[in-house]
Amino acid sequence: MNTHAAIDFGTSNSAVCIGSGAQHRLIALEDGRTTLPTAVFFNADENSIAFGRQAIAEYQAGYGGRLMRSLKSLLGSELLNETTLINGKAVAYQSIIASFLTHLKTTAELQTDQPLSRVVLGRPVYFVDGNPERDALAQDTLERIARDVGFEDIRFQYEPIAAALDYESQLTREALVLVVDIGGGTSDFSLIRLGPARASKLDRSADVLANGGVHIAGTDFDRQLSLASVMPSLGLGTAGIGGKPIPAYIYFELATWHKINFLYAPRALAEAETLQPFYLDRALHRRLMKVLRNREGHRIAGLVEAAKVAVSENGTTTLDLSFVEDTLTVAVDTAKLDLAVQASVEKITATALATVQDAGLTAADIDAVYFTGGSTQLRALRHAIGAAFSNSEAIAGDAFASVARGLGVYATRAFA
Repeated sequence: MNTHAAIDFGTSNSAVCIGSGAQHRLIALEDGRTTLPTAVFFNADENSIAFGRQAIAEYQAGYGGRLMRSLKSLLGSELLNETTLINGKAVAYQSIIASFLTHLKTTAELQTDQPLSRVVLGRPVYFVDGNPERDALAQDTLERIARDVGFEDIRFQYEPIAAALDYESQLTREALVLVVDIGGGTSDFSLIRLGPARASKLDRSADVLANGGVHIAGTDFDRQLSLASVMPSLGLGTAGIGGKPIPAYIYFELATWHKINFLYAPRALAEAETLQPFYLDRALHRRLMKVLRNREGHRIAGLVEAAKVAVSENGTTTLDLSFVEDTLTVAVDTAKLDLAVQASVEKITATALATVQDAGLTAADIDAVYFTGGSTQLRALRHAIGAAFSNSEAIAGDAFASVARGLGVYATRAFA
């Protein structure tokens, strides 16, 4: 019996479920773990390519090269048909996505001992907000890349619906459930009727009452926290000569993962140098230039992401920036994190409510809210959505694997 694959290609993390017949299971992708950070490191010193945690580790160890993360965010972006300079060579962004999908496919095939030609790929409700043409182009591009790496029979399923299928396997009665799937790049919502009597159906379109989504999620939280915590220590928001604020654009790019590398180009570095006269406190400019010259932007981004998680779990943490300047630290607590992400949390919560309203229902009609995706661990977000749906049962799914499991459930039916 032919084996099939289900791939959750996530902005921050990815997972793969393989199945044969009615059976499916998550596979270990790295060091026995079933999730793999969506990261690729082109190691110039070793002339090699690393993926996942190994990619991040090699980058942090100081090897020369180029680290790429948040690859999924390229789908639907204007960069999708562009190239980027990697170790002196122009490489198409689509080729970088293809290399990551090839790694997932090859890893899965090593564990199935047979080639995989059939796959279900997860996709967000919207790759691009408010632009159906670019959204369709994003899926078409992902399908073409999947075909180029060797998949032949390719299906798609919305990620929140996949998460719903995983949750449905636990239900003993029918329920009206709002699936809240918030990852690194998008916040997606599906309102769906679930229950044992419905679980065997392949076509669930009649059970899906509404879909909604917004292109705001974990990477936005990271950027906002960086702007609120680390970037002021490099000069953001401080008064310049004559009381005028220091130009802010460079800090916004330094806080945005996929734009950081552009700041290291000779022209960008030269432009950053010309900002020195704006600074009343020249030490702040020296800090900024040290970060740029030493290519520490992604290191800072990683520390900010870790701080977000630490504050969500423990309420407070301290970022050690001594690699920028001796004894430089930044304290982050719940109040600072909550304030930084407040506007985004409000937009996400409003989208969740609008999704329910699109079905002609109210929050009071919802039996359960099912949370999945790594960013649902953000305390402020859970509290906001919980308050909006105060009469509903809050269910915490597997933050990182619910979508992959649900895609696996769908794949067993789609390829039966």
